[in-house]
Amino acid sequence: MSVVAAKSTADIIKTEPFRVMVVDDSAVIRGLVTRWLDAEADIEVVGSLRTGRDAVNQIEKIDPDVAVLDIEMPDLDGISALPLLLAKKRNLIVIMASTLTLRNAEISLKALSLGAADYIPKPESTREQGAAEIFRHDLIEKIRHLGSRRRRFVSTTASPSLAPAQDAGREALRRPLASASTAHVAPTLVPFSMQTPRVLLIGSSTGGPQALMSLIGEIGPVIDRVPVLITQHMPPTFTTILAEHLARTGRRPAAEAVDGETITAGRIYLAPGGKHMRVARRNGGGAVIALDDGPPINFCKPAVDPLFTSAVDVWQGAIQAVILTGMGSDGMRGGKQVVAAGGSIIAQDEATSVVWGMPGAAANAGICAAVLPLGQIAPKLIKLFAGDRS
Repeated sequence: MSVVAAKSTADIIKTEPFRVMVVDDSAVIRGLVTRWLDAEADIEVVGSLRTGRDAVNQIEKIDPDVAVLDIEMPDLDGISALPLLLAKKRNLIVIMASTLTLRNAEISLKALSLGAADYIPKPESTREQGAAEIFRHDLIEKIRHLGSRRRRFVSTTASPSLAPAQDAGREALRRPLASASTAHVAPTLVPFSMQTPRVLLIGSSTGGPQALMSLIGEIGPVIDRVPVLITQHMPPTFTTILAEHLARTGRRPAAEAVDGETITAGRIYLAPGGKHMRVARRNGGGAVIALDDGPPINFCKPAVDPLFTSAVDVWQGAIQAVILTGMGSDGMRGGKQVVAAGGSIIAQDEATSVVWGMPGAAANAGICAAVLPLGQIAPKLIKLFAGDRS
């Protein structure tokens, strides 16, 4: 048996670098991104292309695991190229890249519904060191996390010869992972709080927009009872568009939170991009929004932890929090304080998460009352807010 044939699928997943195709009409951006990625031992840039047309024509030859796809390009733009690329390589991970405009934010969210795995905002100028470093960090982390999940899925469908699983499909980011190598010990659960919650807090990141749309569309009875506060890791302008989408999906008022506004039942408050959303108790007793322009927390701004920790000061143990799909561990530390105060946490399960980072961190910390598939979270919330504490 040859050395290659003797390798296990797990070995291939661990040792083969992620093959990345960079598609952007800016030679400066292509060069910069290529240098960043090639400096990482586990990432290899296998294509640097100027237009979506070039990408569609060469994808079968290049055979990337991940494509970083610009939105605005000549000849064939990113949103037009996306379905053509996925038609030729159905298990391709596509990360949309765009500048921070309302139009591009709308297109990026549309791309998620068309099969893109995620999006990343490009800095307005590569000379802005801070913005460029955040872009670099986020891009590399997204490639690693999304690429790893794709490979774990493909490993469950690949033939013994390890031939490419071209028919694995875009489900690579959504279907359960059944292999023993990804099995986890069931997390330790704690009982739900006996208090009926007076607020619903939600934290999410990678894969969050899709998960939020699904969840918010199903929890109308909860929104009518209590305020819903959401922190989604997202830049400015993107949160503006997401709030509009949530309002349409939930058929309830939803908007970016405004500093000092009163928090009331029946409304959805979304942390605006570039600001941490906290809550505070007004002198008269009511709860208000308190926006914070401090430094990033857990590499994020907005971050989930400030929302969770500040909510304890306002609602004590009458809190129900949900941690959805996302990279990192944001929400876990704040979740510990929620539970210590008497509140409860529900985490999305690994099988339905695009990335089981944030919910996995909370589950493994032993602070969750339930770890559920996305589709089971809404029915559970409706029961909890109706007074069923079982």
